[in-house]
This record gives sequence, structure tokens and C-alpha cells, in this order.
Amino acid sequence: PKTGAPRKIWGGLVPFSKPWRTGADEATLLTSSQPLEFSGTALSAGTYSLFTQPEENATSKLIINKQTGQWGTKYDEKQDFARVDLKKSALDKPVDQFTMAVEKNPGGGGTLKLMWEGTVYSVDFSVKK
Repeated sequence: PKTGAPRKIWGGLVPFSKPWRTGADEATLLTSSQPLEFSGTALSAGTYSLFTQPEENATSKLIINKQTGQWGTKYDEKQDFARVDLKKSALDKPVDQFTMAVEKNPGGGGTLKLMWEGTVYSVDFSVKK
């Protein structure tokens, strides 16, 4: 903001309790050549759109949507494949720009992290054979 105040992301730019396109412009895609499992939800190899539903006082969700190629604001709940719980925690240092990262887990699979402002939302996943 021009006031010099920090920009409010979660609960401001990205409203609570509404699906958000998890990025800007076109819907963010997750493509995997192998089956994955997110928090007990099996996901076949393929391409999916990702949306996020942040919550202020409840568990936030990663929305895995079957529809691809849509503009980021064209969300169709009927196309949801699954909604998985996200873990919410504070970042050590605030992030000015939305950042997604995949970190390897020592036991296999990894952790998908969504970072912005002073918050990181994350979910573990495993690769199925």
C-alpha cells in the first residue's frame, strides 16, 4: 500500500473461507508422471489445478481440481477431485512474493509448501509405485 503499511495477504488480498487460485493469472497446475498420495488421498498420475481455501479459525484446504486450462478465477467446485488439510505455521522471515516449493522428505515423497506474508501452508505427499 502507498501508506507504507505492510500488505495484508491472508484475510485481506486472499480472503478467508473462499477458494483462491493459489497464484496469479491462470490456475496453477500440478503435473506428476507417477501416482501421489496427499494425506491419505490417492491421486493418479496426471495434471490437476490447485486451489487453496485459507481459513482463519479452521483447517485450511488444498483443493485438487480435475479441470485444467482455465483462467485462475474460473473455479468449478463440481470438478474437485479432493480437498486435503493443510498445516499452517509461521515463517521465520516474511515472504513478500507468493512462493511455492516442494521439499524432499528423507523417508521419500516430499512436502508441498505455499508461502506468503508470514505464513506457510504445507502438506506432505508420497510417491506411489
